[in-house]
Amino acid sequence: MKLFEYQAKELFAEAGIPVPKGALVENEADCAAAIEKVGLPCVIKSQVLQGGRGKAGLIQLAETKEEALLKAHDLMVNRNVGKLLFEEALSKEKEIYIAVTIDPVDSSALIMASSEGGMEIEEVAVKMPDKIVKERVKMFRALSPFQVRNVMFGLGLKGEAFKQGATILPKMFELFKKFDAELVEINPLILTKDGRLVAADGKVSIDDNAGFRQKRFPITRDHFDSDVEYEAAVKGIPYLQFDGKIALMCAGAGLTNTVYDLINYYGGSVASYLEFGGPNYRRAAEAMDLTLRNKPAVVLIVTFGTIARADVMAQGIVDAIAQLKPSAPIITAIRGTGEEEAAAILKKTGLEPISDTEEAVKRAVELSKGGAR
Repeated sequence: MKLFEYQAKELFAEAGIPVPKGALVENEADCAAAIEKVGLPCVIKSQVLQGGRGKAGLIQLAETKEEALLKAHDLMVNRNVGKLLFEEALSKEKEIYIAVTIDPVDSSALIMASSEGGMEIEEVAVKMPDKIVKERVKMFRALSPFQVRNVMFGLGLKGEAFKQGATILPKMFELFKKFDAELVEINPLILTKDGRLVAADGKVSIDDNAGFRQKRFPITRDHFDSDVEYEAAVKGIPYLQFDGKIALMCAGAGLTNTVYDLINYYGGSVASYLEFGGPNYRRAAEAMDLTLRNKPAVVLIVTFGTIARADVMAQGIVDAIAQLKPSAPIITAIRGTGEEEAAAILKKTGLEPISDTEEAVKRAVELSKGGAR
């Protein structure tokens, strides 16, 4: 789960990592007080979970109170941003990138830092790979002082900035461990003209599998673009919403990717995706209810289960159709353990069991374009 910037900044401040003076507002009436608190000039930051906020116009600099109020109004009213973070504008001498993440190859913590902050780290990796400093730390060990020094030397920091950086990095690493994080990132970490290091931005992403431990930041409606995505997340059902016509209920990431590619190949488009495998294969009514909320032109159900039994899936689908009475046509390609029984169950209710995934996709694409049922 990704945290909003203001939540990441809360953790930074509690850990002793310097952050700009800030004020969070949730309605336009509080903007004037926020401006008074942080001072001018100020930066107005939309609290949304997307990258490239600056390029999208979701972060604005204001020199005067009138300008700040006008830009806040535009973000909250015209662009429908629910929360704004007002912060003091920093006079920057240098921008630095620093992060703690996971190296999936050897299951260690990976510290990445670059003297070229403010840019996408992927862009730096391609164009200036020599500018990236890396240190790996085994999770059962502490971050060593020599590793901290290696990173600071690699960033080219000196004097007081070196000392400040050497205190910030261990605090980031402790946050990474304490909150079961997949990422703790500061970009940029600004070296101000008066010699301070300040976390001008912050990202923290908590491992979803640690949700039972990490109760402080529960998922909220603000984390999602639609009510359906939020409801699915609360129910623990992976769901993604798009703007196409074919709603997918699929089991397994590999099979789902294949189905996506086939739909694209045959000229179709995806309306939504719901993970129907794993622990969800016995939850057909809930799964189909969520799938139908986006009003798709057709529902395509493709599964291949060994542990998740095909006959159980088929019976669940039949029961869900009887309960929900969907107007969209249902195309099924349910394979795996018990598929003969599954085919018989589907046939009894008028559904055609299709054994070939590609054929099922072609049928769904045709229906999504208004073809005959």
